[in-house]
Amino acid sequence: MLAATVPSSAERIRNPVAEFSGLDKITGRLTTFDAPIDETVQFGALQVTPRVCYTSAPDEPAKIDAFVEVNEITLDRQIKRIFNGWMFADSPGLNAVEHPVYDVWLKACKTAPGEATSPQGG
Repeated sequence: MLAATVPSSAERIRNPVAEFSGLDKITGRLTTFDAPIDETVQFGALQVTPRVCYTSAPDEPAKIDAFVEVNEITLDRQIKRIFNGWMFADSPGLNAVEHPVYDVWLKACKTAPGEATSPQGG
């Protein structure tokens, strides 16, 4: 009996920082911000916490995704979870955070805060 050769899944690279874009729909201001993994960054009334940010291996087609939690701080200072799931940089509208005042989406994964974004994103 011959053993079937199963191709291994493409290597995914964990990155320590996720880069997001945020839009304030009231002012029209677009902001780019970095959020280290497992750290919460405030964007307006939203708290953005990436849990993991993956890029594909350099020899694979670019694929960037992150698991993200987003909370809203309400006017009465309550914290309400409004997003908990995967975001995909190549499809920002697929799983972006849509809020009456703010939109947030994943742009890239980085190896360090403030690092310039490479085409691969990492």
